Amino acid sequence: MSYPPQPSYPAAPGGVTPMIAYPHPIPPPPGHAVLTVSVNRGPYLVPAPSTSRFKVDGRLVAIPGEGTWYVAVPAGPHDVRYTDFMGIPVITTALVTQPGVVYPLSFRFGGWRNRVHDGQGTDVTKFGMWSNYSILLVTLAVLGVLCCGGFGLVAALSTSP
Repeated sequence: MSYPPQPSYPAAPGGVTPMIAYPHPIPPPPGHAVLTVSVNRGPYLVPAPSTSRFKVDGRLVAIPGEGTWYVAVPAGPHDVRYTDFMGIPVITTALVTQPGVVYPLSFRFGGWRNRVHDGQGTDVTKFGMWSNYSILLVTLAVLGVLCCGGFGLVAALSTSP
């Protein structure tokens, strides 16, 4: 899979700091890899990236919103996740990075499920929570059954002698 050519950006002043999200491509520092994190807004009224937190190995990496971000991480195994504002995992994946390599990850907040894909489009989601809309539909269905069942029970009991 080929990617469209990226515009050339000057290097960040003073070099690249690990665990900081940059809005432009960065060279991997020695002994580090780069995660290219693409995030969509999702089908929500409030964009999912603005209410969620991006974490690598439990450390918060500030990604301000949707788009593509570049994060230098030390080489080795990593737990990469998006959590909600309370810290509950929404999407998680795990990967082992090699020094000097770029790893594309695409976090997709969807209408039914939240997923993460690698650069080849392979689903590498370790855990993907159902979306807020899916949870809302299930909740409404359960409440509808309980309410209609309750009204039916009251109606049946009130007509009995």
